[in-house]
Amino acid sequence: MDISLVPTPCPVIDLPTLRSNVTVMASIHPGSRLRPHVKAHKTTAIAAEQVRAGHSSFTCATPREILGLVSAGVGTDLLLANETVDPARLAALSKAQEHATITVAIDSLATLQAASSAGIRNVLIDVNVGLPRCGIAPDSAGELADAARSLGLNVRGVMGYEGHLMMVTDREEKKIKVHEAMTLLTQAHNDVGGDIMSAGGTGTFDMFEGTQVNEVQAGSYALMDTQYALLQHPFAQALWIMGTVISVNSSWVVIDVGLKSLGMDHGNPTVDGYKVWFCSDEHITMSPSEGTVTPRVGDRIRVTPSHVDPTMAMHERAYVVDNGMVVDEWAIDLRGW
Repeated sequence: MDISLVPTPCPVIDLPTLRSNVTVMASIHPGSRLRPHVKAHKTTAIAAEQVRAGHSSFTCATPREILGLVSAGVGTDLLLANETVDPARLAALSKAQEHATITVAIDSLATLQAASSAGIRNVLIDVNVGLPRCGIAPDSAGELADAARSLGLNVRGVMGYEGHLMMVTDREEKKIKVHEAMTLLTQAHNDVGGDIMSAGGTGTFDMFEGTQVNEVQAGSYALMDTQYALLQHPFAQALWIMGTVISVNSSWVVIDVGLKSLGMDHGNPTVDGYKVWFCSDEHITMSPSEGTVTPRVGDRIRVTPSHVDPTMAMHERAYVVDNGMVVDEWAIDLRGW
């Protein structure tokens, strides 16, 4: 059907742009050099596009993402790059080990014991490289790895997320800081051992030359958002939230896209040709820029989100378009925990 007929608000994905983004990243980090992070899109159909580009290992933020990929038969090497102590969820991951290699991040004796008790076979030591979130101190990583091996678990290596550096805009400054963070991760890896040294994201995907990082956990590159667009990476915007004009005033316009359909933690969305005034639960109030023709009630307008990850998690399905026509509908089927 024509894109003008989709129910709004809804995510709209431009298929040629998505595939171009996936191809570009695969040319830079082919095969296992990239462990795409599915938290950015939460969609097995997009993960399948990444498989077709040559990737078979994936990063996940939730047990639900891993179980969904396993159920869809997408990917063979799945990493939960997040700590969990929920016994039921860990037990489900343990059972799923019959169908894929599943690895769980740990950063403490408590998370190690939870994984071991559930029957998890593979772990990765999560190392704090500067972001005040999860991760064990680098100089304690080796001790945790020894404890894991003493319980019979396979320690595959280390991961570290330099998330505090993703939006540094000065490339030379960013490269220096990323390499400092990776020095900490290398020190931990020397003590931990294993084959994997995993790090990174879309904001730092091209910053690892000269380091020992052998897989990059980028995710947002596939769809993009206004925040990452500031970095001028070789990836184009492939996702919008389609809205409908529902009210027109002499000075402003209202569309049916709001806080309940957009991730807002990185600020307001962008609407080409308009100045966004504010977002309400179900509305964006905005004014046409000079030269923009005032729309009519019923017109469709594309909204570019500032943060793709939570935006995708707010919707049940996305409409896939090519040259203005809807060619598919993809369930956003990895939502939840």
